[in-house]
Amino acid sequence: MAKYLVLIYGSEQEWDAQTPDQLQAKEAGHIAFSRAAGTGRLSGQELESSTTATTLRASGNGTPIVTDGPFMETKEALGGFYVLDVPDLDAAVTLARMLPELREQHGAVEVRPIVDHG
Repeated sequence: MAKYLVLIYGSEQEWDAQTPDQLQAKEAGHIAFSRAAGTGRLSGQELESSTTATTLRASGNGTPIVTDGPFMETKEALGGFYVLDVPDLDAAVTLARMLPELREQHGAVEVRPIVDHG
């Protein structure tokens, strides 16, 4: 088995403008994803808006600089994640294809292997 991080990106403005019916349909999609992943879904959470982020940056003098806001100004924001423990990348991608954000024009999903130091 291998572990993968599934990162969910999209437009926060689009997410904020969704109707209750759209939100309910999206929630149903995440429930279906979680059921399909079964015990391979180790973790997953929706994130607060990027405006609530706090970023720490190297300063060069050993004391990090702390600023309000996301690391980068981008059109798409990180909205949530899942950690999967599945047989291989193909299995992780098959599950990720189920995510409802991929049915939205502004949605994107990134699947990245997690380094195993074990």
